[in-house]
Amino acid sequence: MTSIKNGSRSETNGWIRINIRGGPYDRGYANGYLVSAEIKDAFRILDFSLMDTYGFSREFFSEVISELYGTKIKNNYPEYYEEMRGIKEGANARGAKISMDDIVMWNCNYSIPYIADYIPGLVVNNEKLNKKFGHMFVGDKTSEVKTIDYGMKMDKCTGFIAVGDFTKDGKIVCAHNTFDFFVEAQFCNIVVEVKPTKGHSFIMQSPPGHIASGTDYFVNSNGLICTETTLGGFNVFELNDPICCRIRNVVQYANSLDDCVDMLTKNNGGDYANSWLFGDTKTNTIMRVELGLKYVKVEKKKNGYFVGFNGATDDRIRNIECKNTGFDDIRRHQGARRVRLTQLMKEHKGKIDIDIGQRILADHYDVYLNRVNPSSRTCCSHYEMDNREYMSQADRPKPFQPLGAIDGIVTDTTLAKKMGFSGRWGSSCGAAFIAKDFLKAHPQWDHLEPYMPDRLSQPWTIFTGKRGKQKRSRNKSGKIGNNSTRRKR
Repeated sequence: MTSIKNGSRSETNGWIRINIRGGPYDRGYANGYLVSAEIKDAFRILDFSLMDTYGFSREFFSEVISELYGTKIKNNYPEYYEEMRGIKEGANARGAKISMDDIVMWNCNYSIPYIADYIPGLVVNNEKLNKKFGHMFVGDKTSEVKTIDYGMKMDKCTGFIAVGDFTKDGKIVCAHNTFDFFVEAQFCNIVVEVKPTKGHSFIMQSPPGHIASGTDYFVNSNGLICTETTLGGFNVFELNDPICCRIRNVVQYANSLDDCVDMLTKNNGGDYANSWLFGDTKTNTIMRVELGLKYVKVEKKKNGYFVGFNGATDDRIRNIECKNTGFDDIRRHQGARRVRLTQLMKEHKGKIDIDIGQRILADHYDVYLNRVNPSSRTCCSHYEMDNREYMSQADRPKPFQPLGAIDGIVTDTTLAKKMGFSGRWGSSCGAAFIAKDFLKAHPQWDHLEPYMPDRLSQPWTIFTGKRGKQKRSRNKSGKIGNNSTRRKR
């Protein structure tokens, strides 16, 4: 274990666990200092991935994103701006060499795919940015400057939250895994416990040096559980407060589910549009907030479930603010997982607990082919194994794309009372990813070789707050990648 003032670090089963505490700058400094090496490497990856994805340099994004969001954060969320400043200085104390622009951009990283399409108009209508970068964009320098369709707003994650008749003890169970590109998401193995001087303490999964989760799994000391899945095909945006600050505000300061809604929707810009799943363990209530831009759908239950499959159930969001959603297309991962998750909720009604949650996240049943088939369509997604033989959209995703489930996290009310969760780093099913073998089989991705590490098979690990000990855990069956939850035929 590494310990400094206001923080400590340890490692277990592929996870890096850090504990930070104190005022904004002090806890930020501890964060940056403890994961400085990871921040430095993350920026090495960003230098490649941002150019590879968008054709613009990381320095360009740092300056543009900080100019567009920095003042909003500083004025509307000064506590979090100061925390970011601490992260920057703590990281630099150990050789990271990053600027304030860099750390603002890094914390707004999950907003970039939503803002990127609008960059030409935003740049030419900002005096400072237009003077430096306006020449890069062809078009009339007005608000009517056309956007660029990068199509990079990925449909990420599987999730569910259940309560009442659907769970073993009638209390809340919440599970989530993250779908992402193996290059960009390799740093999301940080488990951060934050003890601020004001507001609620919380534990979250996070990339290094972030003030919010990004992959979005939080449990706080006020009994709140929070996760989400993105809304596929979302295509509207306004420049308002970034999601990293709005969701962090929820986790640290919300005292009720209604507070969560108010804080998420205040100055919402549609950057990282999600189906947010909340559980209040104090009232045994679950809530889904489908957060579009102009349209928001809020539902609460004390008996039932919500599933997250990267699609909006709200007709307004799905039809007006999204396009090409795959909502009812079981050849696509949205439609297939909507069906499969609903099947699994019904199949396990009255039995859902942490063990069942782990098995659901590891599920490989393909409802399109009606058989076990690890692919983009399964709850534990494996795009890297999918030849896309049954594509309904030729370029989304590409065959054997190095993309898929990179983790699994489950908690229940009992564990949440300890501010904890059970997490697995790597595929939710436990399957290892060996980059050398993958690239040999699929040489079209060989340009990723310097940036794509292995992810080995890891056990489930229990994390709790208050410096609780980490424990290894396995499915009751003792098996990794259990497919016993397949649909009965």
